[in-house]
Amino acid sequence: MGTFDSIGWTVRLTRPEHPDATDLLWHYYEEMVRRYHGRPVRPGEVESALREEPSDDLVAPTGLLLVAHRAGRPAGCAGLRLRPAWAELTRVFVHPRHRGSGGGAVLLAAVEEHARRLGVDRIRLDTRHDLVEARALYARHGYAEIPAYNDDVYAEHWFEKLLPPS
Repeated sequence: MGTFDSIGWTVRLTRPEHPDATDLLWHYYEEMVRRYHGRPVRPGEVESALREEPSDDLVAPTGLLLVAHRAGRPAGCAGLRLRPAWAELTRVFVHPRHRGSGGGAVLLAAVEEHARRLGVDRIRLDTRHDLVEARALYARHGYAEIPAYNDDVYAEHWFEKLLPPS
C-alpha cells in the first residue's frame, strides 16, 4: 500500500500530521471556508475549522490519508474513513496551481485502489452545492447521487460508488 504513480503524479499514504498533509489540509479548509462564506477568510477561521473537523482519524485502523505530489511538490490530498459496511471519501483537494492536470482523477483512483485492498466494496461521500467542480468530478468517475446518509450541516449532496472486485 505504498505508492501509486500516474501521469506525472505520485500518491503516497501520509500521516495527517506530516508537513505536506498539514499544509494541504490548511489550504483545503481555507478554500472551503472562503467559498462557503463567499468572502475572504477571516483570522482564525481556518484554524477553527481544523479543530472542529480534525483529520487525526485518517490513519490505520480507522482510515487513511493520501497525499499526491506533482513535479515533486505536494499538490493534493484525499482521505478515506472506514465504516462498518462502507468507507467515506473526505478531504479531496487539488491545489489550484495543479488543477486541470488530472490530479482529482488520480486521487480517486488511488483511494479506490486502497479501498479495494482493504476489502471495501462501496465508497460514500457528502459535499456541498457550491462545490460544482467536485460534484462533476465524482459523477464523471462513477459516483451516483444517493439519499442523505448523514446529517452533516454542510452536506447538501450525497454520493456512492460500488467498487467492483479487483
